[in-house]
Amino acid sequence: MPLSTSDRSVVEPAIRRLSALRLLSAEARASLEYAMLEGLQRGGPGEDLLAEGDSVDSVRILLSGWLCRYKMLEDGRRQIVNFIFPGESCDTHAFLLPVMDHSIATLTPVVYAEIKRARFESLLAGDRSLAEAFWCETLVNNAIQREWAVNLGRRMALERVAHLFCEIFERLRPVGMVEGNSCIMPVTQMDLADATGLSVVHLNRTVQELRASGRIVLRDRTLTINDLDALKDAGLYSPSYLQLYRRG
Repeated sequence: MPLSTSDRSVVEPAIRRLSALRLLSAEARASLEYAMLEGLQRGGPGEDLLAEGDSVDSVRILLSGWLCRYKMLEDGRRQIVNFIFPGESCDTHAFLLPVMDHSIATLTPVVYAEIKRARFESLLAGDRSLAEAFWCETLVNNAIQREWAVNLGRRMALERVAHLFCEIFERLRPVGMVEGNSCIMPVTQMDLADATGLSVVHLNRTVQELRASGRIVLRDRTLTINDLDALKDAGLYSPSYLQLYRRG
């Protein structure tokens, strides 16, 4: 039975995200759409979708809302090591390892697709374009993680925050979640501080500096970038690591 327009809209972020990395065949799109619709799940904010030490037997693909990957120190300090946005998967091949080495939590209400390992492996074996798209996503995730390491290790506070805002904007663009020069920013200052390795006070002061310079407006859970080129300059940002331009 063909999918309705409303059905397709639910899973469209994942299709758009993967299609930005590799040209998917019509058969691959249809097979993945059905698999995602069969495994739709929902979660509320502030929940661990996966906890460090959990075993994994399925692939989870985020369709709406925001997730974060994080590590927690013994004294309760949290480091967010990446965000996960609509269309992105939670460690596509994590089921190959015994347990998770980090946790994945919901920052907002979320909708995601859960595809069991056997079904997922069958999808990849049946279509090369789909297999390559997910491997490309894994490679891009690795590149993002390297960029975050540079952000925490070498960039100054203003550069870190500007770089993060640029990356969020650029990662949301391929899945249709940017409107003009604005995108949703549903996370708290604590979340942003944990992602940039800053105290909440330092994070707030840095955001105010970006606001005062006219580069951004952050209001009502919406980020508006008044001058993307200027914000990129401030964050020493280049989007090349995101592989936004498909080559195959």
